[in-house]
Amino acid sequence: MYGLWRPRVLGAWKVPATGPVILAVNHAHNIDGPMLMGTAPRPVHFLIKKEAFVGPLGPFLQGIGQIDVDRSGTDRTAVTRALGVLKDGGALGIFPEGTRGEGDFASLRAGLAYFAVRSGAPIVPVAVLGSTERRGRLVKALPPLKSRVDVVFGEPFQAGDASGRRTRAALDEATVRIQQHLTAHLADAKRLTGRERATGRA
Repeated sequence: MYGLWRPRVLGAWKVPATGPVILAVNHAHNIDGPMLMGTAPRPVHFLIKKEAFVGPLGPFLQGIGQIDVDRSGTDRTAVTRALGVLKDGGALGIFPEGTRGEGDFASLRAGLAYFAVRSGAPIVPVAVLGSTERRGRLVKALPPLKSRVDVVFGEPFQAGDASGRRTRAALDEATVRIQQHLTAHLADAKRLTGRERATGRA
């Protein structure tokens, strides 16, 4: 990541140095996940769609501890592995929106709330900004080489209400709480990096 682009990492010190943590990342471009993996202060185990595990990339992703997910239904194996990462005190990376979109946290799935409430791990919001502002000249699907991409880490927070409840209502409440935190962090990150007016997608 540092060889191809110019990442600017802000707030990395906010990520707990030890213990389970969930990094919740906006997802507007395919490089957002790799960018976080390459700049995070701790190794990150991402939940990634199984379609990405093809060819030589498959063994590589598995070798660095990434978790393949079958999105056609509830992938219990992936869920168990993800909870295992947190139980072992690791960092789990999740795209809360489930798939690449506008990257504005406008539509969250319940998966993030489930992992947070079930494990009790704090969530650190992460905003990756700049990956969709311009297209590269050599590879149109990527940001221009050596362009700046900002990775902004936010304050950790708890998704649950400390009651220990894992009911559907509790997960729904946690999802609302998470969305409020993530949306506020994204707005703060845009102000901090001067990208409030940046628009457009690759």
